[in-house]
Amino acid sequence: MINYNGRTFVSAENTANGEVSSQTVFEYKQTNHIISATYHGGNIVQGMLIGLIMEDGCLQFRYNHINRRNEIRGGECVSTPEILPDGRVRLHEQWKWLDAENTEGSSIIEEVEF
Repeated sequence: MINYNGRTFVSAENTANGEVSSQTVFEYKQTNHIISATYHGGNIVQGMLIGLIMEDGCLQFRYNHINRRNEIRGGECVSTPEILPDGRVRLHEQWKWLDAENTEGSSIIEEVEF
């Protein structure tokens, strides 16, 4: 099982209806099977997510953020982890906005070391 505590991720890919970009930095924390993260950068002023690590290793969470247009956006996501050859973690994400837009998308975020 992957421990996400203290890991940092950036966006590698996103569908056009997403707001996260390669300038968005995610800082994860983990306590037992509960994950949380703060994120910011690019079009995101400030964001937070909270969720669970499921028995199959996938992450299931809700996210909310404020974008540069001062809009509050939020949704839900399921992320499937992949361990890269160099030991870093890549998350394959399937997400859905839970606001007026109500669209779905997919993204990939990858672990980086600072």
